[in-house]
Amino acid sequence: MMKAVSLTIKNFVGQGGFLFAMCSATDSYDISLAAEDVDICAPVFDGDAADPDAQSKLDFSKTFAFKDFKIDMNPYIYEYSDIDIQPMEIGLQQNDYFTFFDFSAKYDPVPTMLTQNHANVIEGFMGQTTMFRKNLIKNSVIVMAERQGTDQVRYVHGNFGRGTFTFYGGHDPEDYQHAVGDPPTELSLHKNSPGYRLILNNILFPAATKKKKT
Repeated sequence: MMKAVSLTIKNFVGQGGFLFAMCSATDSYDISLAAEDVDICAPVFDGDAADPDAQSKLDFSKTFAFKDFKIDMNPYIYEYSDIDIQPMEIGLQQNDYFTFFDFSAKYDPVPTMLTQNHANVIEGFMGQTTMFRKNLIKNSVIVMAERQGTDQVRYVHGNFGRGTFTFYGGHDPEDYQHAVGDPPTELSLHKNSPGYRLILNNILFPAATKKKKT
């Protein structure tokens, strides 16, 4: 089922669509695409054993953003691969911030639009997928925000076919550890949230058009 969803999304982007994904939608798409022709599911999911050689059969040429990652097929571990940064690597909440890269509106208009904000440093927040390991990101992908001094990347953008994709780690910019079953965040209390501003940038991005030269 995940493979079917991922292939449909990949086709949508390739034909000119815009993809914005957060939290576990970011790495789970790429994991299922890399494993398109490989059984990576434990028996609890599909009734038969996963391919014991699944890792060596992954095809990273089929993914959007990530490469060379190692999958975790243990159904009792709440993790999919080593793409995601773990809480113990992040450390204390009060030290968890990420910073934007500077882009030129003249030479890099799309990253400039997607990082437009009233703050340059933003408080971090966790999710099923919180951040991405830099060495597992393809060279063709633009890193737009990272945790300075670490290999922890928060926000990336890239092109696929005629379309684009943007991946944003974490679940809720105004709830550091939003758990399953927690009440939804009251957005009216966070009208100036720089973390939500990035989401809004992506929602509005498809409406952006180039001005005609006179």
